[in-house]
Amino acid sequence: MLLNPVISKLAGKRVVLASASPRRQDILSNVGLRFEVVPSWFKETLDKSLFAAPQEYAVETAKQKALEVARRMHMKHLKTPDIVIGADTIVTLEDVILEKPLDKQDAYNMLSRLSGKEHSVFTGVAIVHCKTEENNQLDTDIIDFYEETKVKFADLSEDLLWEYIDSGEPMDKAGGYGIQSLGGMLVESVHGDFLNVVGFPLNHFCKKLAEIYYQPSKQSIHRVKHDSIPYVESFENLSDVEKDCSSTSKNTDIKNARKDCSSNTCSSGPSLQRTSAILNGVEEKPKTAVQLPSKIIELLDGFKASKTLFAASKLKVFDKLKDKGALKAMDIADKINASVHGTERLLDACVALGLLEKTHQAYSNTELANTFLVSDAEFSVHSYIIYSNDNLWPHYNHLESAVVKGINYHHKDHGHTAEHVHGPEFQEHFMRAMHCMLKITARDIATAFDLSKYSTACDLGGCTGALAHELTWTYPEMKVKVFDLPDVIKNVTQFQPEKSDSSCITFISGNFLDDALPKADLYIFSRILHHLPEDKLHHLLRKVSEACSPGNSALLIAEIVLDEEKREPRALLQSLNMSEGEQRSGTEYKKLLESHGFNSVQVKNTGNFLDAILAVKR
Repeated sequence: MLLNPVISKLAGKRVVLASASPRRQDILSNVGLRFEVVPSWFKETLDKSLFAAPQEYAVETAKQKALEVARRMHMKHLKTPDIVIGADTIVTLEDVILEKPLDKQDAYNMLSRLSGKEHSVFTGVAIVHCKTEENNQLDTDIIDFYEETKVKFADLSEDLLWEYIDSGEPMDKAGGYGIQSLGGMLVESVHGDFLNVVGFPLNHFCKKLAEIYYQPSKQSIHRVKHDSIPYVESFENLSDVEKDCSSTSKNTDIKNARKDCSSNTCSSGPSLQRTSAILNGVEEKPKTAVQLPSKIIELLDGFKASKTLFAASKLKVFDKLKDKGALKAMDIADKINASVHGTERLLDACVALGLLEKTHQAYSNTELANTFLVSDAEFSVHSYIIYSNDNLWPHYNHLESAVVKGINYHHKDHGHTAEHVHGPEFQEHFMRAMHCMLKITARDIATAFDLSKYSTACDLGGCTGALAHELTWTYPEMKVKVFDLPDVIKNVTQFQPEKSDSSCITFISGNFLDDALPKADLYIFSRILHHLPEDKLHHLLRKVSEACSPGNSALLIAEIVLDEEKREPRALLQSLNMSEGEQRSGTEYKKLLESHGFNSVQVKNTGNFLDAILAVKR
């Protein structure tokens, strides 16, 4: 009953849970709280030795998780939440924090220590209230608290221990057990909030919400400046703390004051009085102090993060860690034939970027890395990363020259031959890059509109047929022709799925600019139109329009579609390769297509690599 009145206070607010834990989601959903789930990218790498008690570590971690999500949504997603909830649960025995076990032996050692003893489970919770200031800066108020529950294990037999360990359940849980599952059979008694052990102290959370919304004075919300411990992320690091925290200035003066007083010459005069005022929070640094905005720091460091991803992918770091559990830097260095010193720095950078995890000086893939960065994963973007590193990076490496000349950067201007640019090796890299990109975005393109009325389709420049396979899977009655250059078609075999029915897909060699187009009800362009100069663009659209039968045919386009104000970064950054084509907004695509007889045009933002446009000739 306690939460029900509070729910009405949250109606219409954007509430975000900064956790991927299904247990926390269930606890909050079951009491009727409506919220979005945005898992935090904050890596739990805080130095535990800096905290006087374990619960302080849990609270700080929860706070940093919530702040990371709040900042990311505000700066990158352009969707400032009203409230972000962060939580972190730890298991402690005699004030020692027990991490997730590295392997079965580690799990055995951990659970053996807990056997027959009482331990504590702490959950730190942070409730971050967000608002956007007039200068588009994020302002936050933070409420934080923790809950402790005492849990006593029974005396565990060897058989019971190993039976539980062999179930696999301990491996992803702090302390090596989950009380809500099989781990419950290890527990003799619980003193305190059971849900706190599961992962979220609901009762304390409800009381805290009641304090916030039924005691509206400013004193009820403790304004916390982020002066505790700055976190390390890809772009949202110390700069974000500086941006949001006037107390950072005060901390700087505190450090300077301490430094000044470290010598024997420190007097008890006015300077000591000022130092005392600073230390006690009475005196602030003058407001004229200038701090570099986090946005500038993000842009300055952005290329370093990209190159870190490129280098780790090029060296197959994520492949080496696949299915290997956790490995130390020395072992990984040996596998990639690199120096231990350099490898450790690369691995630590990947941890900071959220690509790897680090526990007890051992590294392992995150779920994100296993899903998208391992080269043979179903939805891997490894090939696109390598293509970006080897082929796109040089374009932007000489961007100032391309801007001055106003033309596409050309490899031959920098020591590359035409054979290198358009030879077999480049073509294979390009095909692999396009294949992995389309595998990820094909489902969203195929389902952006109902295409079931079209029995035949022709994917012009369809490359490896990745979109064709998705179309025939989504629409089993559809037959798809993939029309591309001869050198492309002769190499498509290696890209075909092993267990798919290819009887509905036909590969045809040809040049869509020069040759007659195969007949179809639905024509498709994926990442073609933005690259073409105006004369070729209109020539091609004219050909497709003439091939379409009014009322029975359509054109499906997959491109990055600019927002109407033309501020979408990906499309605009792509345009800097100085190709002869243009990036367009939805309105501009509509006008372009209407000029060629397509009088019903729909634009769908998929939220994926590419957006979708369906143009029908009625």
